[in-house]
Amino acid sequence: MPNETKIIVLGGLGEVGKNMYCVMHGDAIVIIDSGICFPEGGLLGIDYILPDFTFLKQNQDKIKALLITHGHEDHIGGIPFLLQSLKIPAIYAPNQAKELIALKLEDKNIRYDNLYAYNDQTKLKFNKIEVEFFRTTHSIPDSHGIALTTPDGTIVTTGDFKFDLTPIGPMADLHKMAEIGKKGVDLLISDSTNALNEGMSSSESKVDSALNDIFERYTTRRLIIATFASNIYRLKHIVETCYKHGRKICVFGRSMENNIQISLKGGYINHKDIIITPEEANSLKPSEVTILCTGSQGEPLAALSRIADGSHKQIKLRPDDIVVFSSSPIPGNALSIGRTINKLYLQGVKVFTNTSFSDIHTSGHANIEELKLMIRLLMPKYLMPFHGDYRMLKNHANVGIECGIPKDNTFVLKNGDTLSLKNHIITKSDSIIANDIYVDGNRLGEINGAVLRDRKIMASDGILVVIANIDIKNKELLIKPNITTRGFILINENEVVIRKLESIAANSINEKLKTPNCNFNDIKSQITSDLFNYVYETTGRKPIILPIILDIKRQIN
Repeated sequence: MPNETKIIVLGGLGEVGKNMYCVMHGDAIVIIDSGICFPEGGLLGIDYILPDFTFLKQNQDKIKALLITHGHEDHIGGIPFLLQSLKIPAIYAPNQAKELIALKLEDKNIRYDNLYAYNDQTKLKFNKIEVEFFRTTHSIPDSHGIALTTPDGTIVTTGDFKFDLTPIGPMADLHKMAEIGKKGVDLLISDSTNALNEGMSSSESKVDSALNDIFERYTTRRLIIATFASNIYRLKHIVETCYKHGRKICVFGRSMENNIQISLKGGYINHKDIIITPEEANSLKPSEVTILCTGSQGEPLAALSRIADGSHKQIKLRPDDIVVFSSSPIPGNALSIGRTINKLYLQGVKVFTNTSFSDIHTSGHANIEELKLMIRLLMPKYLMPFHGDYRMLKNHANVGIECGIPKDNTFVLKNGDTLSLKNHIITKSDSIIANDIYVDGNRLGEINGAVLRDRKIMASDGILVVIANIDIKNKELLIKPNITTRGFILINENEVVIRKLESIAANSINEKLKTPNCNFNDIKSQITSDLFNYVYETTGRKPIILPIILDIKRQIN
């Protein structure tokens, strides 16, 4: 129906990241968030994964604005690519996110003049879609939920949130949430990241206390603290603790430096005077220095990994250093974190990680009891769990049922699914295309499944290249084919196999040249087929076989 309200999910379901969805009523589309997902190990050479913009391209003339809930990469990382693909009339973001977006666009040399900051008092209207915001608590300042009211009903998205009654920053606005709930909420789209965790999440102030204990116990040693660069409140109380204990801070890692600078500029972090250069840090006593760096997830190129390897140009480990991982492992990163920790122990340093005995990290996402509190405050008729893999979404739906939402009013969806809201009644509609879009360097969407399959084959079985010089006019192979390999076998140690491959390739070419109307493609196909059978029978491997045929015209005197 043309007058109904639709909720279209482009990313963020069945995954943690790539958040993006739309609310459409009539001729107006409001986009909420534009995030990225980082690739897992199987996506070789891929830098980022984006939502599919196809639906938005098809409805370009209806797009009114992009609204941002907060400044994490899984909510803003896709904006430069979105702006290169579409015309977005305006982007509204809270202040911290606005500064991060501006920096991203500057790095990509993208000029965009319609980036605006909002706060929890801002109200917007796009045709018949009315928008207001409410303050939430998360690990980055200026996190907000969004309420969108249309003639068919009200949709509320929480963004990423937790309930922290003793936060480092401002309290979540529980009163405004309750007011929105009293007015009537039809659909709640709610963060599911920690929907498998019982109870309440730990307060950020508890982490503050645990870190303060480490500072007080190791007053004579240099401290090296690795945490998420985007966890601004963690950075804030590390800076404040250093100030209290008379320590200077040296920052390593580009993302960490950017976030510190933006937070200093925005007033989220104070004490700019204690930030020092690496040269100054190396000239001070260990007791006077704290190193704040990226690498809490064991990333090979991050500052802490290079420090652990001994390859960092400016900082060298000392045996009495204290290294603190103020983070928890992201799923899939445990092995890389373990390798970094082992390297640190080999150099004799003491390492602290987050355990039940040492609360040096807490999540920025709501546990089960907090999810229940959000449902009780907003009192929605329908619940759509968001931002999580299937088991998280499913468990969140079960939490909603426990809180009195009918099972038929919960929607565990996948990317591309669409809900229709008409006269306060929600039904599931037809799905749209919502594939993963891969970013490889500066190339967007050019990498498909065939390319990734080839990369996996090359990574596991290597590549075999056959170079042959022929005279196509006289149908003659001029010299025996040259065989070279990468990642398959060592040529010097497998001369018998290489000679056999040369012989098979030569026979394939000569046989094909005898056929009428043969061409390069026919020759390449024959070489590939014949070599593949021999290689697999001999080695059990399936390298990519790449024939290169050169047509050499002989000069006959």
